Amino acid sequence: MFSNKDLKRLILPLLFEQILGLMVGMLDTVMESSVGEAAISGVSIVNDVNLLIIALLSALAGGGSVCVSQFFGNGDNDKTRLSASQLIMISFVVSFIFGLIGLFGAEYILKFLYPSISIDVMSAARIYFVITALSCPFLGLYNAAAALFRCMARTKVTLYVSILGNIINLVGNYFCIYILKIGVAGVAIPTLVSRAVMALILLVMCFNEISVQFKNMFRFDRNILNKILTIAIPNSVENGLFNIGKIIISTFVATYGTVQIAANGVANSVCVLCYATDAAMQLAIVTVIGRCVGANDYDQTRYYIKKMMIISLVLCLVSNIMVYLALPLILNMYTLSEEARSITRVLCTLDCIFMVFFHSFSFVFPCALRAAGDARYTMYAGAFSMFVFRWLGAYILGTVCV
Repeated sequence: MFSNKDLKRLILPLLFEQILGLMVGMLDTVMESSVGEAAISGVSIVNDVNLLIIALLSALAGGGSVCVSQFFGNGDNDKTRLSASQLIMISFVVSFIFGLIGLFGAEYILKFLYPSISIDVMSAARIYFVITALSCPFLGLYNAAAALFRCMARTKVTLYVSILGNIINLVGNYFCIYILKIGVAGVAIPTLVSRAVMALILLVMCFNEISVQFKNMFRFDRNILNKILTIAIPNSVENGLFNIGKIIISTFVATYGTVQIAANGVANSVCVLCYATDAAMQLAIVTVIGRCVGANDYDQTRYYIKKMMIISLVLCLVSNIMVYLALPLILNMYTLSEEARSITRVLCTLDCIFMVFFHSFSFVFPCALRAAGDARYTMYAGAFSMFVFRWLGAYILGTVCV
């Protein structure tokens, strides 16, 4: 069903897209560091909350992409178009609700999660949270539209739109931080603008090239929505618990002081480069396995799971070696105290080591199971590991044993 050339055409644009986006995110943090460690800390703790929202919206788009891929693999064009339209609709509704919660509840959420942070960190976090909350509806539309193009194996489209969005974000950050000198707001406003531009471009292209229809967007097809949510809800629970775990851990870190918060934020921005290849493979494997399952060809399903896992492991090994070797150069880009730099170096080194052995099996392989319709097992496994290892382990090692 997929030749090596087909896989290359599918995976490479996704890989470039992920690397580009993550590198721009890292450069954003570099520019944030010039505003001060309080700004990095404020943005860092809000990003932990924002990553939860992103994960939930991505899970919803993932459920829709499985549904669309299976209908597409089965050759049912009418249901492919209908499910695509329903995905756009439900993604907008959910993301709009998240945006309202973030816009009007930012201060309450931050005070509840981080009651002990300093006043300057709280001020930076509040500004960043409110502005990024405005971008939630655009983020939901972008995720849904991008998922549709990836289902059709048209990953070059999302790559080009991502390049444009990242250029807007990077140039906007430089202009707002260094020219206008508006601090944390200068980090958030370009994010809002870039997400809006990317969402509108892909949405227009969905109407023109994937035959998404307004009449299908404004109806609730129970069967299609149930099919989407059957995958999306367990995936949302799993991803939600993972990111809630990050938020809880950030509440532990918030009690350690501004230096540790800043180091954790920088380490997170650097270590996302380690995830780039697996992030691309997560998206690619859904398209491939979803089509194989939709065509009821389970021999090819098993074959491509093995093949794509091998590709994922090799790419993960190479990317983590490269990040580790480049770590001294990368850390020199940040304006950090020596203590924060030392902590960041340790965190990044540990991440590079454990990523190679565990990340592909923890994140890429479960996407293959979801694409085949089995989202519950991954949810149970993810919930168990989150409670036992991430939450309890972090509390014991980071708080009790200090």
